[in-house]
Amino acid sequence: MRILIINPNSDLDMTRTIEAAGRAFAAGRFEVDCLATPGAPRFIETYEDQALTAPGMIGLIRENHGAFDAFVIACHCDPNLDLMKEISRKPVVGIGEASMKLATMLGHRFSVISTAAHSVPNKEALIEKYHLRDDLASVRSPGEAEADAELEDKFYRMAKAAVDEDGAEVIVLGCAGLAGLDKRLQAKLGVPVLDGVVCALIIAAGLAQYGVSTSKARRYKPD
Repeated sequence: MRILIINPNSDLDMTRTIEAAGRAFAAGRFEVDCLATPGAPRFIETYEDQALTAPGMIGLIRENHGAFDAFVIACHCDPNLDLMKEISRKPVVGIGEASMKLATMLGHRFSVISTAAHSVPNKEALIEKYHLRDDLASVRSPGEAEADAELEDKFYRMAKAAVDEDGAEVIVLGCAGLAGLDKRLQAKLGVPVLDGVVCALIIAAGLAQYGVSTSKARRYKPD
C-alpha cells in the first residue's frame, strides 16, 4: 500500500518534517511519500491562501492517482478537502477532520492547540462544520507573552491549561508542522495527544485496506 501526503503549502522543511513523521508511524507497514504543493503559498494562514493552493493540489491528486492507494491533506484547516474528495476515487483524509473525530473516541471532550490567535475562529468554524461543538472543550493559541518561548514548553503550557482549566481529556495538535511533538507532550500530560498526520494515516490506511472510499452517490459525485 502507498499513501501520498499532500502538504498544501510550498514549505520544503515542513514537507520533510511531515514525511518523517508519516514514515516513522508507517514503520514499513506501508509506503508514505509527502509532496509540497506547486505554486502554493509558503504558509496557509488565510482563506485566500487556501484558494491559492487549489490548482496545485488538484494537479497532485490527478498526477498521482494511479500510483497511490490513498491521500492525506496535511494542513489542519483541511483546505480544499471537499474538492479533493470529489475528484478522487480513492480515500482522501484531512488531518483536521481525522484528528478531531478520533479525539471524540478517546475522551469526553478535546481541546485544539493552535499556532496563532488568528487561526482560532477558523478552527471553531471547522469544528462546527464537522458537528463536533458538543465535544469541544476549547481552542487555545499562544499569547504575546509566549512569543519567545521554546516550542515544546509553549505548547505544553497551553495543553496543560486546556486539561486543568477547560476540562479537556484529549489534546489535538492543530498544525501539521507540530508533527513529532505528540508523544513528548503525552508523556508529560498523562492524556492522549494527537498528531493529525498520524491520525489521518490511521484512517487512510484502514480505508484503503478495507477497500472503501468516499461515496459518489450525491455530495461528492463528479460531473
